[in-house]
Amino acid sequence: MEKKVKYNCLQSLKEAGSPVIIVAAVLEAEAIVNACRNAGIVVSAFCDSEKRKSQDLFCGLEVIHTPTLPKRFSKARFIIATQHIQEVVEQLSALGYDEFYSALELLENYDVGKHQHLTSQSYMETRISVYKKNHEVYFGEEKTYMRSVDVMITTKCSLKCVSCSNLMQYYVDAKNTDHEKILAAIEIINENVDYISEFRVIGGEPLMNKGWAHIVNGINEKNAERQIFIYTNGTIAPKDEQLETFHGKNVNFIITDYGKLSRNINKLTEKLTKHGIGYESIPADHWVDCSSIRHHKRTVSELEEVFKQCCVKYIYTLLHGRLYTCPFIANAANLNAIPDNPANYVDLFSKTHNVKQQIRKLVKVAKFFPACDFCDGRPYDTSSAKGYDGKGMIPGGIQTSKPLPYKLYNGFKW
Repeated sequence: MEKKVKYNCLQSLKEAGSPVIIVAAVLEAEAIVNACRNAGIVVSAFCDSEKRKSQDLFCGLEVIHTPTLPKRFSKARFIIATQHIQEVVEQLSALGYDEFYSALELLENYDVGKHQHLTSQSYMETRISVYKKNHEVYFGEEKTYMRSVDVMITTKCSLKCVSCSNLMQYYVDAKNTDHEKILAAIEIINENVDYISEFRVIGGEPLMNKGWAHIVNGINEKNAERQIFIYTNGTIAPKDEQLETFHGKNVNFIITDYGKLSRNINKLTEKLTKHGIGYESIPADHWVDCSSIRHHKRTVSELEEVFKQCCVKYIYTLLHGRLYTCPFIANAANLNAIPDNPANYVDLFSKTHNVKQQIRKLVKVAKFFPACDFCDGRPYDTSSAKGYDGKGMIPGGIQTSKPLPYKLYNGFKW
């Protein structure tokens, strides 16, 4: 496949020409802005596919909603700040642009300690590390690469959000995943994937699994160079002896802040700071409405379009020994809400299939999955997405007192 993104960017971007725009108002983009200023590169603006980000400045610069770029600039030079390189190229090429750059050269000698950032120094170093590896793999030989693997260690949750996109609101009998099976499955993934940038330990609420720290350390033992992110809702503060086991390891926390519902968030952040563990706190403001399970009966072209626009199609999810392309499919299947179709997942413990080939197909070949027909769609931009059947952006974190009912579609065959 021809690489449309250029590696050497410093000289080209210093020269006079079309406006320089950074793609994606994400945390690591702040480092790219700083690196551009250090190199004498003038950045005109950001662009982002999420319309809500265009309502505020980022790093003192305007954020333009990506679909509206042609109205502002007939030509532009783009520095890709996100890890979704190919998606960016496809989207901007469709808008008529053809000049794309990676920030690898810009970040080569970037010193995090010499700049102020919106997040902690350790967390920024982590984000830059993941970014670099992702882009290095893009320019390398064709290999099976997974940016992120969600390791789902429990379906138990201390909250019960009505619109949870991971479908926790439907579980009546939530359970922990056996930690030995988790570690055995990760070992199989490691043996059959050339590189993984990060592991994300999730639930439910992962800290409800009493063996969560043991699992995290087990992942780290076999993946010491990989970044590990623990996603929590701030309702539980870990014990000091658990956090002590992460000293010197690439372990970070991502905290979703639900306000008063996140009753132990202050205690949690104090403990993380005490133990020098990096973290980021994100408000649970507005979510994409994509938590319904229903059969849409889309055509092949419609399914391809929904998959193309999906913002989580590369959030590979490990659940009960199966590797899925996203958390929606993983949990819809685990709830027995959709037909059991082997095309939706890789059975890592299969004795009859070539697991390496199956993973490669999951990562590189599929244009959609049968289970996508039971999802409303989860686009970056709900205002202009084709085939999206949700209601747009909705308030996040609204609670239900009991599990929600759902229709079962597993009574028919494909």
